Amino acid sequence: MLVVGGGVVGAGTALDATTRGLSTALVEATDFAWGTSSRSSKLVHGGLRYLEMLDFPLVHEALRERGRLVEDIAPHLVRPVPFLYPLSKPWERPYVGAGVALYDGMAAGRTGHLPVHKHLGRAAVSRLAPGLKPEAYIGAIRYYDAQVDDARLVIELVRTAAVHGAHCASRLEVTAYLGSEAGGIVGAEVLDRETGERIAVHARRVINATGVWTGSIPVRHPDGREEPVVQGMPRVTAAKGIHLVVPRDRFTSTSGLILRTEKSVLFVIPWDRHWIIGTTDTPWREDVDQPAATSEDIDYVLERANAVLSEPLDRSDVVGVFAGLRPLVTPPGEDEPLGDTAAAAGTAKVSREHVVATPLPGLTVVTGGKLTTYRTMAADAVDAAVRAAGAQDTGPLTGQDVTGSGEGVPASCTADLPLLGAQGWTPAWNRRLLLAVDSGLPAAVVESLLHRYGSGAPEVIRLAVASPELAEELPGLPGHLAAEAVHAVTHEGARSVQDVLARRIRAVFEADDAGAAAAGTVAHLMAPLLGWDAERASAEAERYRQWTLAQRATLGAGTDAEAHALLVEAARDSVRDVARGGLPEIASSTSGRETA
Repeated sequence: MLVVGGGVVGAGTALDATTRGLSTALVEATDFAWGTSSRSSKLVHGGLRYLEMLDFPLVHEALRERGRLVEDIAPHLVRPVPFLYPLSKPWERPYVGAGVALYDGMAAGRTGHLPVHKHLGRAAVSRLAPGLKPEAYIGAIRYYDAQVDDARLVIELVRTAAVHGAHCASRLEVTAYLGSEAGGIVGAEVLDRETGERIAVHARRVINATGVWTGSIPVRHPDGREEPVVQGMPRVTAAKGIHLVVPRDRFTSTSGLILRTEKSVLFVIPWDRHWIIGTTDTPWREDVDQPAATSEDIDYVLERANAVLSEPLDRSDVVGVFAGLRPLVTPPGEDEPLGDTAAAAGTAKVSREHVVATPLPGLTVVTGGKLTTYRTMAADAVDAAVRAAGAQDTGPLTGQDVTGSGEGVPASCTADLPLLGAQGWTPAWNRRLLLAVDSGLPAAVVESLLHRYGSGAPEVIRLAVASPELAEELPGLPGHLAAEAVHAVTHEGARSVQDVLARRIRAVFEADDAGAAAAGTVAHLMAPLLGWDAERASAEAERYRQWTLAQRATLGAGTDAEAHALLVEAARDSVRDVARGGLPEIASSTSGRETA
């Protein structure tokens, strides 16, 4: 199987396929988790608001997966977090209380160590969240969900898939599906974006897990003709969600918040030394490669948050902004929810259910869904692919039994499969003080490393112990060691400064300057590992700094089109600058090689 797309669903699909004993490859055009999967709300949750939409199957499935992630799959990355639902009117208590009780009830049996909800009066709320306006509530309900470092979850999925035999590579862009004389798909052409080489990858089955890029890859027929895949291809609408990052001291609370808005809900989520506030839910009409926040988006989030905060936030409090695109599937026969004015809120009502389709023999497409349910999406995609193979092929994939009761391809086994970092997590956490003493690192740093790498933290600690340079903290990133940049390259497939600071270390929203101060140091550490000379390292560092500036430049844009244009121009400038610094340019060579 060839899996296309290195986000959370693609990475989960590669893991699912390879652990069933299938020869599996995963290709990603940029970096793993580069798109939507690093720009989410960082929540693993059932979706309290979906209960009100009567989408009980989705909530039940998501709560089941939440429990698995907290308990078994990634307990080092997925942790419980309390939320307050402020109540402003007396009737809200029975109404919201009934919903939250149902929410907890649907999670019963696999709560993942999450406490049940509790009703609170005014005095209790004022103790827990003194930063709330007293007039904004008459009480609250506290309930628990979970949060996750989304990009690190993807990295661990990819690494775990590789350990189990999958071949995983970034910077490989699928430019076309390879069609057969019989009309099916027998592989894909990929472009190596670092060398310009084109490679024909042959596969019995191709699974597309590209999210908002679904439908963008054409079929190349044996006679050289290319045409888009239309019939049977799910229609995906891109819905933009933005989040603001503000310092933790701007609002005093021991719990996060969930606030009702006229369109959806707004979360105020604790994240180390910051709060993440979001999200919006609006259609995105521009190119999906460069989603961006606008001035209107920021005003919307600030206005809704300030409705309940005793000390209002303003733009000067915003130290980071990130925007991502949700892949929402439009049901057959319905128009895409892309209204102009108030109808833009329509995307908030589109189902988050996922779909699996087989538009052509040999090609399976999985899209829609949400981060929390990535594992079931992956299992469903592989199930569909092997069933189709059993119906159409006479080769090794014939006669699949995805129930696991007969011969052929076994059923999915990822429901209780720990990721790397989760295996031995509890003993590693229990030994944290000994790790600190033995390594000479501060206990707080060791705990931080354990939360990022789980039982794999000793790998990073050994690098730091072996070299005084690597034991130093990265500039402007307290708690983050230089060793992490090296580990990102040697163990996690990082190929650029942005890969390290934006998706491995998450400085992009954990540091007030998005990690720009550390760019030079990170490039210096990466250089000998990737064969960069001093000029190349300098250009890579500058490329990251320019990228962070471009992200901030969009904050004054009035429309999506203006914000998108700023990012596109910044990307062009960055490529020109880096090319002058010695980076290989992406060639358009048609020569290539073939691989099975």
